[in-house]
Amino acid sequence: QVTLAYALLHMRHNLKYFDKMRCLRKRSAVSFLGVLVICLLFMNLYIEDGYVLEGDKQLIRETATHQLNPERYVHTFKDLSNFSGSINISYRYLAGTPLPRKRYLTIGLSSVKRKKGNYLLETIKSIFEQSSYEELKEIAVVVQLADFDSAWCEGMVKDISLKFAHHIIAGRLIVIHVPEEYYPVLDGLKRNYNDPEDRVKFRSKQNVDYAFLLNFCANLSNYYVMLEDDVRCSKNFLTAVKKVITSREGSYWVTLEFSKLGYIGKLYHSHDLPRLAHFLLMFYQEMPCDWLLIHFRGLLAQKEVIRFKPSLFQHMGYYSSYKGAENKLKDDDFEEESFDIPDNPPANLHTNMNVFENYEASKAYSSIDEYFWGKAPSTGDFYGIVFEKPIKISRIKVVTGTEDRQNDILHHGALEVGEKIVGGKKGKQCTTYLRLGEFKNGNFEITDVEHKVLFDINCMRILVTKSQREWLIIRSISIWTSQTPNQ
Repeated sequence: QVTLAYALLHMRHNLKYFDKMRCLRKRSAVSFLGVLVICLLFMNLYIEDGYVLEGDKQLIRETATHQLNPERYVHTFKDLSNFSGSINISYRYLAGTPLPRKRYLTIGLSSVKRKKGNYLLETIKSIFEQSSYEELKEIAVVVQLADFDSAWCEGMVKDISLKFAHHIIAGRLIVIHVPEEYYPVLDGLKRNYNDPEDRVKFRSKQNVDYAFLLNFCANLSNYYVMLEDDVRCSKNFLTAVKKVITSREGSYWVTLEFSKLGYIGKLYHSHDLPRLAHFLLMFYQEMPCDWLLIHFRGLLAQKEVIRFKPSLFQHMGYYSSYKGAENKLKDDDFEEESFDIPDNPPANLHTNMNVFENYEASKAYSSIDEYFWGKAPSTGDFYGIVFEKPIKISRIKVVTGTEDRQNDILHHGALEVGEKIVGGKKGKQCTTYLRLGEFKNGNFEITDVEHKVLFDINCMRILVTKSQREWLIIRSISIWTSQTPNQ
């Protein structure tokens, strides 16, 4: 009996041990599966989606080996972890070479063979014809022929070289090509948004084209603007771009937009180009480039669009590079002639009007498409500008109201300029003001101010001369300066 009891006790102990081991194995299995899932997720971050086709049954290990082994993939993707560095690509120079001196602005455009029409030569012509001799010294134009048809590329190089030989010799025009071997897989990609396969292939290749172009241009200049190959330029567009960049000194921006269409007129700091190139390569098959650019801007903490009007670039192509489809899109904010962007020198802005929501005073002084909006102003209310330095003004233009709120104008008001600043940290203002004129139909404009005002101007203000029930929108304040006085 004692032996039997001992045997039963030993058996019970073994059963508890096995149960404990079973639970331990179960917990270990769960832990192992959790770790495995996490590892797979991390692997998925580093495995290029282009090589993991939807519905692919192969093991991740086989897929990873497939993407890393062929030399054509390694050339392009081996250094994606270094987002600030250039991508290791061998470019073919088809015409021209970069000069050692950095320019102010590089203009990049990528072109492929079209089924209908070709606008590349007209686009290059517009860039050069709309620039003055002094502006030409500060720009470089890089054309990427991104078609794999060598005969077409040779023909285009010949046409470009014949038509723009002096610009090539001067180092202003460079034509490049990236061999097909450097491109990732472009067939069998994910069909996001239910796009047809050929559309996915077209837009995915376009992303890679742009990435290679950005990578090439990263060290050529201080700034970079992207155009498409069917664009017409505004007169003296570089001077306008420089004024805008100067007006944004001290403020953070990633992208400044000079057209509301596609990938036209988007301006970047050149030091951001390597990151943007890597970004386009990483997500080349996910969505069109103009959508990716919105995500790139947002990830770098510029949440809002910064777009300037009027637009400097206009889409002129009638047929799209995709299948020759009709593309009649036009930028109705484009002005080709007499584009004259104001100087709007640095200033402090203030008002005693009741501001509506976030339509603050600064938004009327910006060349961005935004405005100041105040609740019904009373007699004596004002909008004031105190310049950081005394200035000479040649022209002033103020516009109130908008197209959809045409009654929110300044019905009764005057514009004044002042001198002799007083005040401290809480606010500065001028002691004396000179009235330059009255508002008419909500607008005010005056020229030759430097001949009508004998002093250097420290302040400017918009004064409400009669109360109104309507709210007030100051849509834009534009100031053009003449020679800055010696301090």
